[in-house]
Amino acid sequence: MVRGKTYSSQIVIHTASADHLPSVEAVLSGIRQRAAANMSTIFIHTSGSNVVGDNSNGALESSKIYTDKTPEDINALPDSAFHRKIDLAIINASKELGEKAKLAIMIPTEIYGVNKSHKRQSIRVPTITRFALKHGFAGHVGKGLAVESQIHVLDLARAYIVLLHHMERAPSSKFVDNPYFFCENGQEFSWKGVAELVGVELKQRGLIEDGIPKEYSPDVDFEELFGEYTGVIMGSNCRCRAVRLRELGWEVRMEISNEHRIV
Repeated sequence: MVRGKTYSSQIVIHTASADHLPSVEAVLSGIRQRAAANMSTIFIHTSGSNVVGDNSNGALESSKIYTDKTPEDINALPDSAFHRKIDLAIINASKELGEKAKLAIMIPTEIYGVNKSHKRQSIRVPTITRFALKHGFAGHVGKGLAVESQIHVLDLARAYIVLLHHMERAPSSKFVDNPYFFCENGQEFSWKGVAELVGVELKQRGLIEDGIPKEYSPDVDFEELFGEYTGVIMGSNCRCRAVRLRELGWEVRMEISNEHRIV
């Protein structure tokens, strides 16, 4: 079905799982069929900033900052990096298709905020909050020192529109040489800082007795968070700069203070 829908579509935007290879392969198959029929395609795939994560388990704040203007740094990531297997399938297909298709990889950082149209929330902070309500404390992986960039969901939505319009105008070579587009708002956070905010908020509301954050126990707590991936998802440095989107005219409109009481 995905292959067929792709074949009948000039524009495809993948915003489902960043780690589901069969769906991406189906999209790429549909794009190849369109190319064989002399029909061009624009494809934007959604990856995630954990692709540049350092697996430090919250032990430190890294000084390494990735920018989408230096694709060689991203290309140097190991094939085993989070999301990388899927990204590589797209990169290889882009080189294969050349001028017959335009393929780009959007790499959002930590997404926060509520989309009022769909009344959906993000994943990680609500997970921390639910855990805190159940166990009486807000936690972090290791020392909680790992730092991540962030983006409001509505700023991210506008980024897709800006990127799409750019892809409609630009030659395919722009994306074969560098398919990466980070999306971040210039602000960063640590997971210890998040745990502190969650703890303070819940304590003020009388929902937990102690607002001081604690370190999660890998053996006891990880299963209720993100299982074996908890250390990667909540303990990696993922610092990025969205230089290319800003050069295209995209700008940040949402401030984190607008919705910081996300619990």
